[in-house]
Amino acid sequence: MERLKNHTGPGVSNQKAEYAALQVAKPGRLFYVMGPSGAGKDTLLGYARERLTQAPVIFAHRYITRPVEIAGENHIHLSEAEFTNRLQRGCFKFHWHSHGWDYGLGIEVDSWLQIGLNVVMNGSRGYFEQARLLHPTLVPVVITASEAILRERLQRRGRESGSEIEERIARAKAFERLDMANGCKIDNSSTIQAAGERFVALLSGVGSNV
Repeated sequence: MERLKNHTGPGVSNQKAEYAALQVAKPGRLFYVMGPSGAGKDTLLGYARERLTQAPVIFAHRYITRPVEIAGENHIHLSEAEFTNRLQRGCFKFHWHSHGWDYGLGIEVDSWLQIGLNVVMNGSRGYFEQARLLHPTLVPVVITASEAILRERLQRRGRESGSEIEERIARAKAFERLDMANGCKIDNSSTIQAAGERFVALLSGVGSNV
């Protein structure tokens, strides 16, 4: 029988030292990103994701029972049975139900935070208070735009009727009532570059909360 090799030496010592360093790293921050329809939340998330590929920032994939769309969010699709199985086995840090679909964020997020990585998640306004109870140090980030800009963008995309657009505008006002302690609001009424660079600075630790 071949004897197992004793994997010791400088290489293993270096790996142990690197692992130990990760274990004592300052924990990362969890950014909970929200925004009303038309504010450009998904656009800003995409902008920041492209700009921070070399930074200690992780953009968490959501697990959703909604099928993946080519032009939509880059999420991980699960069947209802798969979602329920993972939920029952404690695989989700956060989970909620909205508009007929189940959404989850995996417990891998905690591992990333523990080794000092900032984690960015696409959050739901309706679930925000529950998320903060579960993770009190999360940083809420609301992407906003003026009412006129929201209306213009919603009209341009042509998916809603006039009355539906006004309903979305009314619902957008709920974001103004959120408790934004330790949070930040980013106005995306002008160019994607202006709001995007502020967003990038915040996520990478260069910007400050407002």
